[in-house]
Amino acid sequence: MAKWNIKHAIVVNEGIALPLDVLIIDEKIAQVASHIETPDGATEIDGTGKILIPGLIDDQVHFREPGLTHKADIASESIAAIAGGITSFMEMPNTTPQAVTQELLEDKYKIASEKSVANYSFFMGATNDNFEEVAKTDPKNVCGVKVFMGSSTGNMLVDAKDTLDKIFSRTNLLIATHCESEEIIQANIEKFRDTYGEDVPMTCHPLIRSEEACYASSSMAVELAKKHKTRLHILHISTEKELSLFRNDIPLKEKRITAEACIHHLWFEDSSYETHGSKIKWNPAVKTKKDRDAILAAVIDGRIDVIATDHAPHTLAEKDQTYFKAPSGGPLVQHALLALLDLFHEEKITLEKIVEKACHAPADLFQVKDRGYIKEGYYADLVLVDLKKSYTVSKQNILYKCRWSPFEGHTFQSSVINTFVNGNLVYNRGKVDTEIKGMRLTFDR
Repeated sequence: MAKWNIKHAIVVNEGIALPLDVLIIDEKIAQVASHIETPDGATEIDGTGKILIPGLIDDQVHFREPGLTHKADIASESIAAIAGGITSFMEMPNTTPQAVTQELLEDKYKIASEKSVANYSFFMGATNDNFEEVAKTDPKNVCGVKVFMGSSTGNMLVDAKDTLDKIFSRTNLLIATHCESEEIIQANIEKFRDTYGEDVPMTCHPLIRSEEACYASSSMAVELAKKHKTRLHILHISTEKELSLFRNDIPLKEKRITAEACIHHLWFEDSSYETHGSKIKWNPAVKTKKDRDAILAAVIDGRIDVIATDHAPHTLAEKDQTYFKAPSGGPLVQHALLALLDLFHEEKITLEKIVEKACHAPADLFQVKDRGYIKEGYYADLVLVDLKKSYTVSKQNILYKCRWSPFEGHTFQSSVINTFVNGNLVYNRGKVDTEIKGMRLTFDR
């Protein structure tokens, strides 16, 4: 039985930051108090001068397994996530094969049970013709259903209104959507191809995958959700215009329509293409500074409910191509928390708000059982952070299988010191215990 007593840390939880001790026994948080005597058999950790937060819950990652493991796999990316303070992840269905049947979905859970050092869940993928499989999904042990209303290939691109109407009207689970209008994007592609041929500058990406394309699709999703009273979660909001679709006048637990912001849309803006090129090519695109600042304001005022990564690695060889050949997506899980903490140091967001949006809100939004908070009886998914210890991203300390980061060369002002998963010290000052595996997330639904 694992026993740990984390003493004298500033615990950031449920809107407050207080010096507290946290006692871990086995998988759970046994006690939270101003002073806890270290019991026999327990290891004491001195948290003086550090903050202790719940492990982050990332509701959107692409870990590429099965089928695309030359880019990433569940083992490598879960290690990177733990090093970055992310203790639970929800992974997307567009692997090879796609997770569009219950059997294929369970295959991914089996892989994770053997390889993942973080806790895990996997989205069921919706296609144009697999509704009967979607309907079999167990809400108690699957995070939700993913619908690509743009930016996918083959049968996973679902943008026909009648098909979407059927999915939204008959699905009882949370539906998470990627919203971009494929029709508008294709028209923009043709326009820019006429101008530049195959040598479209990377700076044109936010014009091709435009504000108009995002809003047209997001507003359609919201319209369908309101019509059918669907539980809708729109992923990676990238424009100021879309923010008008979301409410902040009711508590999160009462919302039927929610939204997510991603780290890259809170950090980069369109001038960043000049220096970062395809390394910041994501779908939806990183857009203007005005969009970036508006998204952060919406995170703070409650129109946007959660912060995630959309971690989606590719190899450098794949990224180092011309516009149409370079795939969209990049690695983020190892550095997401550190990026948020830099925004804290810049006085753009509070520690309490970071914890609310990256820990509490994902747990509440998905109804994750006994995680996302520092509470007695909850799983001991915890992160000890030194706000004053800087950390420079380099080839030598990048843990992603793809071995690059858009933050390479950047010095963050904070460092992750320890990460606990289910009461186990899995990350300790740069070292990861890969023998200890995470757990399948369950949901109070």
